[in-house]
Amino acid sequence: MSMNPLPPRNSAGTLPHRLNTFSVLSLALLATLGLAGCAIGKDASSQSQWISLFNGKDMKGWTPKITGYDLGINHGNTFRVEDGVLKVAYDQYDKFGGKFGHLFYKTSFSRYRLRLEYRFLGEQTPGGPGWAFRNSGIMIHCQAPQSMSKGQNFPVSIEVQLLGGDGKNARSTGNLCSPGTHVVMNDRLLTQHCFNSKSKTYHGDQWVTAEVEVHGNGIIKHLINGEVVLEYEQPQLDEKDADAKKLIKNDDRMLQEGYISLQAESHPVEFRKVEILPLEE
Repeated sequence: MSMNPLPPRNSAGTLPHRLNTFSVLSLALLATLGLAGCAIGKDASSQSQWISLFNGKDMKGWTPKITGYDLGINHGNTFRVEDGVLKVAYDQYDKFGGKFGHLFYKTSFSRYRLRLEYRFLGEQTPGGPGWAFRNSGIMIHCQAPQSMSKGQNFPVSIEVQLLGGDGKNARSTGNLCSPGTHVVMNDRLLTQHCFNSKSKTYHGDQWVTAEVEVHGNGIIKHLINGEVVLEYEQPQLDEKDADAKKLIKNDDRMLQEGYISLQAESHPVEFRKVEILPLEE
Protein backbone atom coordinates (compact mmCIF):
# COMPACT_ATOMS: atom_id res chain seq x y z
CA MET A 1 0.00 0.00 0.00
CA SER A 2 1.50 3.32 -1.07
CA MET A 3 1.60 6.34 1.18
CA ASN A 4 0.57 9.79 -0.03
CA PRO A 5 3.69 12.00 -0.22
CA LEU A 6 3.96 15.19 1.79
CA PRO A 7 2.51 18.13 -0.10
CA PRO A 8 5.14 19.89 -2.25
CA ARG A 9 6.40 23.26 -1.17
CA ASN A 10 6.92 26.20 -3.48
CA SER A 11 10.15 28.05 -4.03
CA ALA A 12 9.56 30.15 -0.94
CA GLY A 13 9.27 27.04 1.18
CA THR A 14 5.65 27.66 2.01
CA LEU A 15 2.65 25.45 1.39
CA PRO A 16 0.60 26.02 -1.77
CA HIS A 17 -2.23 28.56 -1.69
CA ARG A 18 -4.95 25.89 -1.70
CA LEU A 19 -3.62 24.53 1.59
CA ASN A 20 -3.44 28.00 3.08
CA THR A 21 -7.08 28.40 2.07
CA PHE A 22 -7.86 25.10 3.74
CA SER A 23 -6.18 26.33 6.91
CA VAL A 24 -8.20 29.53 6.87
CA LEU A 25 -11.39 27.55 6.44
CA SER A 26 -10.38 25.25 9.31
CA LEU A 27 -9.75 28.22 11.56
CA ALA A 28 -13.12 29.68 10.58
CA LEU A 29 -14.80 26.38 11.38
CA LEU A 30 -13.09 26.22 14.76
CA ALA A 31 -14.15 29.78 15.49
CA THR A 32 -17.72 28.94 14.55
CA LEU A 33 -17.66 25.90 16.82
CA GLY A 34 -16.26 28.05 19.57
CA LEU A 35 -19.10 30.53 19.17
CA ALA A 36 -21.59 27.69 19.14
CA GLY A 37 -20.05 26.40 22.32
CA CYS A 38 -20.48 29.81 23.88
CA ALA A 39 -24.11 29.89 22.76
CA ILE A 40 -24.71 26.46 24.21
CA GLY A 41 -23.09 27.54 27.44
CA LYS A 42 -25.22 30.66 27.51
CA ASP A 43 -28.37 28.60 26.90
CA ALA A 44 -27.42 26.18 29.65
CA SER A 45 -26.79 28.99 32.08
CA SER A 46 -30.16 30.52 31.21
CA GLN A 47 -31.81 27.39 32.55
CA SER A 48 -30.66 28.45 36.00
CA GLN A 49 -32.87 31.54 35.70
CA TRP A 50 -36.03 29.63 36.48
CA ILE A 51 -37.89 31.42 39.28
CA SER A 52 -39.82 29.44 41.87
CA LEU A 53 -43.39 30.69 42.39
CA PHE A 54 -44.10 28.29 45.24
CA ASN A 55 -41.79 28.16 48.25
CA GLY A 56 -42.99 24.80 49.58
CA LYS A 57 -43.87 26.34 52.94
CA ASP A 58 -46.95 28.52 52.48
CA MET A 59 -49.06 30.27 49.86
CA LYS A 60 -47.11 33.51 49.89
CA GLY A 61 -47.79 35.35 46.64
CA TRP A 62 -50.97 33.37 45.93
CA THR A 63 -54.61 34.42 46.50
CA PRO A 64 -57.70 32.15 46.33
CA LYS A 65 -60.94 33.01 44.54
CA ILE A 66 -63.78 30.55 45.11
CA THR A 67 -67.22 30.82 43.53
CA GLY A 68 -69.66 32.55 45.87
CA TYR A 69 -66.94 34.12 48.03
CA ASP A 70 -64.92 37.31 47.92
CA LEU A 71 -61.37 37.28 46.65
CA GLY A 72 -59.02 36.02 49.37
CA ILE A 73 -61.56 33.84 51.21
CA ASN A 74 -60.21 30.29 51.26
CA HIS A 75 -63.50 28.48 51.92
CA GLY A 76 -63.06 25.08 53.57
CA ASN A 77 -59.30 25.51 53.54
CA THR A 78 -59.53 24.30 49.94
CA PHE A 79 -56.02 25.46 49.07
CA ARG A 80 -53.33 24.56 51.57
CA VAL A 81 -49.65 23.64 51.88
CA GLU A 82 -48.72 20.36 53.55
CA ASP A 83 -45.59 18.23 53.35
CA GLY A 84 -43.99 20.66 50.90
CA VAL A 85 -46.76 20.46 48.30
CA LEU A 86 -49.62 22.78 47.35
CA LYS A 87 -52.86 20.88 47.81
CA VAL A 88 -56.43 21.21 46.64
CA ALA A 89 -58.41 19.37 49.34
CA TYR A 90 -62.07 18.83 50.17
CA ASP A 91 -62.01 17.08 53.54
CA GLN A 92 -63.89 20.03 55.07
CA TYR A 93 -66.69 19.88 52.46
CA ASP A 94 -69.95 17.98 52.89
CA LYS A 95 -70.58 18.41 49.18
CA PHE A 96 -68.99 20.37 46.38
CA GLY A 97 -71.89 22.72 45.75
CA GLY A 98 -70.45 24.36 42.65
CA LYS A 99 -67.61 25.98 44.57
CA PHE A 100 -65.07 26.15 41.76
CA GLY A 101 -61.76 27.54 42.96
CA HIS A 102 -58.77 29.28 41.43
CA LEU A 103 -55.54 30.18 43.17
CA PHE A 104 -54.00 33.27 41.54
CA TYR A 105 -50.34 34.24 41.52
CA LYS A 106 -49.78 37.91 42.28
CA THR A 107 -48.05 38.90 39.03
CA SER A 108 -49.23 39.20 35.44
CA PHE A 109 -47.01 37.62 32.75
CA SER A 110 -46.76 37.82 28.96
CA ARG A 111 -43.84 35.79 27.60
CA TYR A 112 -42.58 32.89 29.65
CA ARG A 113 -42.28 29.18 30.23
CA LEU A 114 -44.18 27.81 33.21
CA ARG A 115 -43.74 24.28 34.51
CA LEU A 116 -44.95 22.30 37.47
CA GLU A 117 -45.64 18.78 38.62
CA TYR A 118 -49.14 17.61 39.49
CA ARG A 119 -50.96 14.46 40.55
CA PHE A 120 -54.52 13.47 41.41
CA LEU A 121 -55.34 11.60 44.60
CA GLY A 122 -58.30 10.00 46.35
CA GLU A 123 -61.96 10.30 45.48
CA GLN A 124 -63.92 13.11 43.91
CA THR A 125 -65.94 15.26 46.30
CA PRO A 126 -69.66 14.38 46.47
CA GLY A 127 -71.67 16.64 44.21
CA GLY A 128 -68.81 17.33 41.80
CA PRO A 129 -69.79 17.20 38.12
CA GLY A 130 -68.93 14.01 36.25
CA TRP A 131 -66.61 15.79 33.83
CA ALA A 132 -64.57 17.12 36.80
CA PHE A 133 -63.35 13.65 37.81
CA ARG A 134 -59.54 13.91 38.07
CA ASN A 135 -59.77 17.29 36.42
CA SER A 136 -57.81 20.48 37.15
CA GLY A 137 -55.98 23.09 35.14
CA ILE A 138 -53.38 25.79 34.74
CA MET A 139 -55.15 28.99 33.74
CA ILE A 140 -53.00 31.42 31.74
CA HIS A 141 -53.71 34.90 30.36
CA CYS A 142 -56.31 35.20 33.17
CA GLN A 143 -58.28 38.34 33.81
CA ALA A 144 -57.22 40.13 37.00
CA PRO A 145 -58.75 38.27 39.96
CA GLN A 146 -60.13 41.57 41.30
CA SER A 147 -62.26 41.87 38.16
CA MET A 148 -64.08 38.57 38.73
CA SER A 149 -67.62 38.72 40.03
CA LYS A 150 -68.45 36.98 43.31
CA GLY A 151 -70.49 34.27 41.63
CA GLN A 152 -68.22 33.76 38.60
CA ASN A 153 -67.20 30.11 38.17
CA PHE A 154 -64.10 30.53 36.00
CA PRO A 155 -61.82 33.44 35.15
CA VAL A 156 -61.74 34.53 31.54
CA SER A 157 -58.57 32.78 30.48
CA ILE A 158 -56.86 30.07 28.47
CA GLU A 159 -56.88 26.75 30.32
CA VAL A 160 -54.15 24.14 30.09
CA GLN A 161 -56.46 21.34 31.18
CA LEU A 162 -54.95 18.65 33.41
CA LEU A 163 -56.70 15.27 33.44
CA GLY A 164 -55.99 11.94 35.12
CA GLY A 165 -56.92 8.54 33.77
CA ASP A 166 -59.65 6.34 35.23
CA GLY A 167 -57.45 3.23 35.16
CA LYS A 168 -59.02 1.85 31.99
CA ASN A 169 -59.74 4.31 29.21
CA ALA A 170 -57.58 6.66 27.18
CA ARG A 171 -57.77 10.23 28.45
CA SER A 172 -55.35 12.89 27.25
CA THR A 173 -53.97 15.65 29.44
CA GLY A 174 -52.51 19.04 28.58
CA ASN A 175 -55.70 19.79 26.65
CA LEU A 176 -57.03 23.24 25.77
CA CYS A 177 -60.17 24.79 27.25
CA SER A 178 -61.28 28.36 26.67
CA PRO A 179 -63.54 30.06 29.24
CA GLY A 180 -64.48 33.34 27.58
CA THR A 181 -61.79 33.03 24.93
CA HIS A 182 -60.92 31.70 21.47
CA VAL A 183 -57.61 30.72 19.84
CA VAL A 184 -56.34 30.13 16.32
CA MET A 185 -55.03 26.69 15.33
CA ASN A 186 -53.86 25.78 11.83
CA ASP A 187 -55.11 29.18 10.60
CA ARG A 188 -58.61 28.45 11.90
CA LEU A 189 -60.42 30.21 14.74
CA LEU A 190 -61.47 27.59 17.30
CA THR A 191 -64.75 28.40 19.00
CA GLN A 192 -65.38 25.02 20.65
CA HIS A 193 -64.91 24.98 24.43
CA CYS A 194 -62.27 22.22 24.72
CA PHE A 195 -59.76 20.65 22.34
CA ASN A 196 -57.83 17.46 23.13
CA SER A 197 -54.07 17.17 22.95
CA LYS A 198 -52.07 14.22 21.63
CA SER A 199 -50.67 13.26 25.04
CA LYS A 200 -50.54 9.84 26.63
CA THR A 201 -52.91 8.83 29.44
CA TYR A 202 -51.60 9.00 33.00
CA HIS A 203 -53.46 6.72 35.40
CA GLY A 204 -53.17 6.52 39.18
CA ASP A 205 -51.41 8.92 41.51
CA GLN A 206 -48.16 9.37 39.55
CA TRP A 207 -46.54 12.79 39.29
CA VAL A 208 -46.75 14.34 35.82
CA THR A 209 -44.76 17.36 34.57
CA ALA A 210 -46.85 19.96 32.75
CA GLU A 211 -45.29 22.91 30.98
CA VAL A 212 -46.66 25.77 28.93
CA GLU A 213 -44.63 28.07 26.69
CA VAL A 214 -46.30 31.41 26.10
CA HIS A 215 -45.33 34.12 23.60
CA GLY A 216 -47.82 36.88 24.34
CA ASN A 217 -50.40 36.89 21.56
CA GLY A 218 -48.17 34.59 19.51
CA ILE A 219 -47.57 30.88 19.73
CA ILE A 220 -48.52 28.92 22.86
CA LYS A 221 -47.32 25.35 23.39
CA HIS A 222 -48.45 22.70 25.89
CA LEU A 223 -45.86 20.13 26.96
CA ILE A 224 -46.38 16.99 29.03
CA ASN A 225 -43.31 15.24 30.43
CA GLY A 226 -41.18 17.23 27.99
CA GLU A 227 -43.17 16.47 24.81
CA VAL A 228 -45.15 19.09 22.88
CA VAL A 229 -48.74 17.86 22.79
CA LEU A 230 -50.62 20.94 21.57
CA GLU A 231 -49.84 24.23 19.84
CA TYR A 232 -51.93 27.27 18.88
CA GLU A 233 -51.76 31.06 18.69
CA GLN A 234 -53.61 34.39 18.87
CA PRO A 235 -55.50 33.95 22.17
CA GLN A 236 -58.42 36.38 22.18
CA LEU A 237 -61.53 37.37 24.07
CA ASP A 238 -64.89 35.96 23.01
CA GLU A 239 -67.13 38.96 22.43
CA LYS A 240 -70.22 36.76 22.90
CA ASP A 241 -69.22 35.74 26.44
CA ALA A 242 -70.75 37.98 29.11
CA ASP A 243 -67.65 38.02 31.35
CA ALA A 244 -65.21 38.49 28.47
CA LYS A 245 -67.26 41.25 26.89
CA LYS A 246 -66.65 43.44 29.95
CA LEU A 247 -62.89 43.16 29.37
CA ILE A 248 -62.85 44.30 25.73
CA LYS A 249 -61.42 47.82 25.41
CA ASN A 250 -61.44 49.85 22.20
CA ASP A 251 -62.64 46.76 20.29
CA ASP A 252 -59.29 45.04 20.99
CA ARG A 253 -59.95 41.36 21.73
CA MET A 254 -56.38 40.07 21.54
CA LEU A 255 -54.77 38.81 24.75
CA GLN A 256 -51.15 39.80 25.22
CA GLU A 257 -50.71 38.91 28.89
CA GLY A 258 -52.52 37.89 32.03
CA TYR A 259 -52.41 36.24 35.41
CA ILE A 260 -51.73 32.58 36.20
CA SER A 261 -54.01 30.50 38.40
CA LEU A 262 -54.30 26.87 39.50
CA GLN A 263 -57.70 25.25 39.44
CA ALA A 264 -59.89 23.39 41.95
CA GLU A 265 -62.83 21.57 40.35
CA SER A 266 -63.92 19.03 43.02
CA HIS A 267 -61.17 16.38 42.77
CA PRO A 268 -58.19 16.46 45.17
CA VAL A 269 -54.97 17.38 43.38
CA GLU A 270 -51.44 18.32 44.42
CA PHE A 271 -48.91 20.67 42.81
CA ARG A 272 -45.18 21.06 43.37
CA LYS A 273 -42.12 22.63 41.74
CA VAL A 274 -44.11 25.55 40.32
CA GLU A 275 -41.57 27.70 38.48
CA ILE A 276 -41.37 30.22 35.67
CA LEU A 277 -38.73 31.25 33.15
CA PRO A 278 -39.31 34.75 31.69
CA LEU A 279 -38.55 34.90 27.97
CA GLU A 280 -36.83 37.83 26.28
CA GLU A 281 -38.14 38.52 22.79
